Amino acid sequence: MQAAFLLPPCENRARLAIAIASLNGRAYMIAMRFPPAFLDEIRDRVPISSLIGQRVAWDRKKTNAARGDYWGCCPFHGEKTPSFHCEDKKGRYHCFGCGVSGDHFRFLTELDGVSFPEAVERVADMAGVPMPVRDEQEERREKQRASLTDVMEMATAFFQERLHGSEGAKARAYLRDRGLTPATQQSFRLGFAPDSRNALKEFLASKGVEKAQIEACGLVVFGDDIPVSYDRFRDRIMFPIPDSRGRVIAFGGRAMSSDVSAKYLNSPETELFHKGNVLYNFARARKAVARGGTVIAVEGYMDVIALAQAGFENAVAPLGTALTENQMELLWRMSGEPILCFDGDGAGLKAAWRAADLILPSIQAGRTARFALLPEGKDPDDLVKADGPDAFRTVLAEARPLAELIWMRETASGVFETPERRAELEKTLREITGRIRDESVRYHYQQEMRERVHSFFAPQRGARPSRPGERGQGRQGGQWSRGGGAAGRSAITESLGRSALVKRAGEVMSVREATVVVALVNHPALIDENFEHVEFLDLANSDLRRLHAALLDALAHDQANDRDAIIATIDRTGCREVWERAVALIRRTRQWPALESAALDDARDAFIQVLHLHRSQRTLHRELKQAEAALASDPTEENYRHLVEIQAQFRDVQATEALIEGFGVSSGRAGRA
Repeated sequence: MQAAFLLPPCENRARLAIAIASLNGRAYMIAMRFPPAFLDEIRDRVPISSLIGQRVAWDRKKTNAARGDYWGCCPFHGEKTPSFHCEDKKGRYHCFGCGVSGDHFRFLTELDGVSFPEAVERVADMAGVPMPVRDEQEERREKQRASLTDVMEMATAFFQERLHGSEGAKARAYLRDRGLTPATQQSFRLGFAPDSRNALKEFLASKGVEKAQIEACGLVVFGDDIPVSYDRFRDRIMFPIPDSRGRVIAFGGRAMSSDVSAKYLNSPETELFHKGNVLYNFARARKAVARGGTVIAVEGYMDVIALAQAGFENAVAPLGTALTENQMELLWRMSGEPILCFDGDGAGLKAAWRAADLILPSIQAGRTARFALLPEGKDPDDLVKADGPDAFRTVLAEARPLAELIWMRETASGVFETPERRAELEKTLREITGRIRDESVRYHYQQEMRERVHSFFAPQRGARPSRPGERGQGRQGGQWSRGGGAAGRSAITESLGRSALVKRAGEVMSVREATVVVALVNHPALIDENFEHVEFLDLANSDLRRLHAALLDALAHDQANDRDAIIATIDRTGCREVWERAVALIRRTRQWPALESAALDDARDAFIQVLHLHRSQRTLHRELKQAEAALASDPTEENYRHLVEIQAQFRDVQATEALIEGFGVSSGRAGRA
């Protein structure tokens, strides 16, 4: 024992890992007979309350079945006051009287005295899942996998040790600059791979690890065309990737040098590691979710770690690829409504569209997702550092349901001023919702989309009918932006307009309002075409009202036909700073049709859209306030129905806050990234 303490710390950890593995022989035999995925599946299929409810009468007063929260008298000791609690969401029970606790299998083994295999068989029968057939070949593979996890544990300890040695000074400085505390680094077991072709390979070989095992773990690069294998990870900060039980099965490495081709490098596919089946931080997040809340899926390792340090321990990430079906199943195993968080740029929104298409066929009652879009140019790591945890909580609070995301995408694709285009929208929505396999959910989605379409095209209260020859004002509203290519979109919404990116002196300059005014100045032809709306333009921002007043001043002096003359009036009225700030906001949020360089046809089409949305929202906002006041003073059923109607219309206008595709041909923007 004394000799063991004289070994280097890294060797202590490696030997400890092997010792722990040898003590877990019984658990290993169970794992061979019943794979963890099988046990998880039958536990998930059988609410623990239905299993225990066969033996325990639930107390009606304390039980909340809707929340899956049950109380009763403990079956393990005699009591008259219910102190035995079980929770379906966690799949656990606990008695506050005698202290017993456990899951489905432990309840049966301890109460009925059955063996573990018998308990598994009972739960599997309740779940309607056949018992796995014993496969000797699979058991041999499981034994091999168990030995490989020991090797991965040794490699993890090696990398951790190197991070805190002289070789890891630069890596420690990088992590410190990224704001990660030593406690966070230790919690996630971060390490450093030295800039050597053989450091890890020689260390493992010195501990008796066979060449075939090192290769099977993906820790070295080898092959018929490589005479001598070499360490896969060199001069990289190392992120151990655990499986659902917390065992390290792979690594991600972040390069310290800018000269390498791959900034981030993952382990290759191995017997242990299949990238599309793993979520980074799954095991830790599952424990956090069990304490309450939902799971949050973000894009990378550093996002997960930064969020955990900021108090969000329930975050996970796919490993450098788009979300897969298997990863979505893992999310649903933790929570019925995970939040999928994407960067608020064109690429992030396209990733959100892909995720929506991926999960749509599989949604069920209690099994869906919400979508959170970050302010453009920021990821979760940036956001919590710059603005603190509350800024990220705001992003989560504004997460949109799947139905709204689909509606936003489909109504962002054009102007629906003709019956044919409206019919095409309805057809598209029917086809999309028809992909949902669950019959009940499919019915409700189709009903939801029909109601949205009806409200979308219903005549606006007080709207003037179009005169013959006038351009129709499409009911698709939204902010203008282009992501990349024909399918590109950007998450430019009023919520972004209210963000810290565009705040000044406590007053918010709305992206939409700025877009309207800047477009009028840069394209004076729009003033005459929309004079009846421009003259009485209703703006919330006081600075933009000053800019609008300058525009009317130019109009009164017959100088509104020329952009330079309008700019001169803006200078003369002291509004130059407001104008420059509005233009900067338009450029920052990529609302290019409002800029001077856009072709007039593009500017006109986009202006019609944004003006309609602006006017609709301002009108509805006033009507909403009036309806709320009417209900407060006279709480009749009629006033209540009127308020609900206005609220529904207001939500529909908000749901159209998305970019518009189809513009840009005249300006040469069609393929712009």
